[in-house]
Order: sequence, then structure tokens, then C-alpha cells
Amino acid sequence: MTKELRNSRIAGLGHYVPDKVVKNADLEKLMDTSDAWIVERTGINERRYFEPGKDTTANMAANAARKALEKAGLEAKDLDMIVFATLSPDYFFPGSGVLLQRELGLSEIPCYDVRNQCSGFIYALSLADQFIKTGMYDNVLVVGSEIHSSGLDFSDKGRSVSVIFGDGAGAAVLTPSDSLDRGILSTHLHAQGEFAEELMTKGPSSNDAERLTYQTIDSGDIWPVMNGSTVFKHAVTRFPEVINEALTHNGVTAEDLDLVVPHQANLRITQFIQQKMKLPEGKIFSNIQKYGNTTAASVPIALSEAFEEGRVKDGDLICLAAFGSGFTWASALIRW
Repeated sequence: MTKELRNSRIAGLGHYVPDKVVKNADLEKLMDTSDAWIVERTGINERRYFEPGKDTTANMAANAARKALEKAGLEAKDLDMIVFATLSPDYFFPGSGVLLQRELGLSEIPCYDVRNQCSGFIYALSLADQFIKTGMYDNVLVVGSEIHSSGLDFSDKGRSVSVIFGDGAGAAVLTPSDSLDRGILSTHLHAQGEFAEELMTKGPSSNDAERLTYQTIDSGDIWPVMNGSTVFKHAVTRFPEVINEALTHNGVTAEDLDLVVPHQANLRITQFIQQKMKLPEGKIFSNIQKYGNTTAASVPIALSEAFEEGRVKDGDLICLAAFGSGFTWASALIRW
């Protein structure tokens, strides 16, 4: 017997950021940069860095997940599946999904690991949504968690990338919606691998005869690199495209939106989206000023904060959107 499709909804949100606040002035002591330069190019005033021995990619996710579960009125034992998005896993393998499962005191439920960088949370959300739509699972935990600060080049050579990133985690608990008009209405996923090397960390690489050598370190392959102009050009094109794709698919317009929560890549990109979509300032959410770019964690952290601030309310039409390394980009339209 074929089951009727159903929508999933976000029943609870939570986020966690490390205690250590790193201001632009702190980075001035490490490299040739300035607060004015960073703010002008990125909009970032400060970010959070993890505390070694206390924070891990998995336990930050667990902290966010416990908050999301509490707000959903569920316990960890009620979960049917975990979907974990990160580009900075605890280990080369296994993935952080099983480590989060262990942190939450669970066993045997399936754990997916998603490697789609800045678009990772929306890709993970889409995956969880499909499992709930088809009736296979009821309660799915979706998380994005990142530790960037241990993998950044704090020399002058790496300053244009290193000032951008921060650490943190965000989580959402998905459950079935009682209406096809509420919950996640649609998700839209894209990728274009021809631009893979425009934003990447090349090493350690499985393709090398030895994964990690002094030559790998000396070459700088262990540090993230970005062709900033190319990334910006594609981001300001793909963000509006994928948002409009979601709107068109659901027969609504930008005027119908109550809030857009974009991946927090760069304040200039967010402002461009706002102008391109002709959105009032109150209809787009930004917290990059406080946290920097936390990659897969940025959308759930931003959505969690927006909800806490009362900017996401029952019946609101919310659009999530992301663009990043790969290139990958994605959107999700949600009727709260």
C-alpha cells in the first residue's frame, strides 16, 4: 500500500557558539589587517573560536541538538535519524554523525554525514525532509557544526580568508506537519563542480602518495584558499536565482516573504540579495557581524537566533538560502 506524502516541519531549533570571542582587533595582532579593512569587506566585527579540550565538532552539535530537542518537546530517544553537515569533522573517518549519536546516548539509528560546505545544512534539511515526506521516519535531527579556527592561515598570506571564518553549531528537529500547507514546502539543490578549486582546502589529500608531508605543509595546501572575486560574482547570481526558484515553484512572490535567512557568507552579499530581491531591511536576517562565516552552521544558527528574537512566527513564510564551495547552492521555502 502506498503511503500519502506529507510535509515535514521544524519543531525545534537550537544553537551553540563557543565562549571565546575573537574581535577584529585581536586579529590585528596576528597579521597585517585592521578592523576597518575587515568590516568594510565582510561586515564582521567578531567571531567565536573553539576551546581545545572543551569544544569538538560533535559536542558543539550535541549542545545545539539538546536545545532543539527541548524546544520540540522531544527527547533524544525519540529520534529516528541524524543528518550531520560539516566540512570540519572530528576525524578523517568515521564521520561526525555517529559521534553525535554517541554524545546523545543513542545507538543504532542511522546517521548521515553531508559534505556540502556552506550549503550543507540546506542539503541535509532536504534529505531529512524526504525521509519524513515518504513516511519512513518521523523525527529527524539535522545539524550543522564547524570548527574553522584550527585550520586557518593566520599569516599575512592567509588574511583575506582567515578573517572571515568562525566556529559554532546549529540544529533543527524535523517532525511531520499536520498540514500540506505548513512546514517545508520545497527544497531546491544545485551544484557546479567546474568551480571546485575556486574555494577549497586541497590537503591532506588521498590522491597524494602520502597524505601529509612537510612538503604539503610548506606548500600551503593545508590552508583554505578562495578566489574572492569569482566566489562573489557567482554568489550574487545564484542566491537570488535559487530564492526565486523556490518562490516560483510555490506560486508566491518576494512580497509574500516574511523573512529570508541566507547563509552568512559576507555582509556585502547579504545586502546585495536584499537589494536584488527588493526586500525591506526587516525581511532579511544577518548575524555575521557577531559570528563570522560558520559554513554549514551559519543557516541554523541564524534561523535559531531569528526565532528567539521573535522574527519567525506561526504562519510566516520563511526562505533559507545558501551558496558556497563546490560550487553548491540551495534554498528551502517554509510555511511556519
